[in-house]
Amino acid sequence: MILPPVRDPRFVTVRRGGTLSDPDHHLLALWAAECAEHVLGLFESARPEDPRPRAAIEAARAWVRGELRMMEARALGGHAMGAARDLRGAARHAAYAAGQAAVVAHVAAHELGAAAYAIKAVRAAAAPEASEAAGRAECRWQQDRLPAPIRELVLDDQRLRNDLCWSVFDW
Repeated sequence: MILPPVRDPRFVTVRRGGTLSDPDHHLLALWAAECAEHVLGLFESARPEDPRPRAAIEAARAWVRGELRMMEARALGGHAMGAARDLRGAARHAAYAAGQAAVVAHVAAHELGAAAYAIKAVRAAAAPEASEAAGRAECRWQQDRLPAPIRELVLDDQRLRNDLCWSVFDW
């Protein structure tokens, strides 16, 4: 479970009573898509014929461009997570990262799910003795790509929800 029991109003859009602006919500979705895409090859090497995770990442971007409704993006995220169900390790985590990226359109707080699953994917793909270093490098890569308007929001979210996200942001 990566979502807190009480929703953080910073991740709830203004029109729903929170403080998140649409532009920042879009930036969260784009960042989550970038995190997921960075590890997508780990899924595609295991299941090259399965387009669901790639379609979910594109759905997040299409939602930002206004080409896809939130419910459509959310559904494609669910399909990507369905692609993960019978897998293990890096491929499974990469598919979950893609699914989480697409559902940011529905619940902005899934942005950390995409990032956390991507870190888990990289760690699972690495040799056991290199797993932690690979996770740290992936976390830094992700943080380096945070757009300035959402940087502090996401970094604070990582601090607050690190325990819920398997402590992958302890770097």
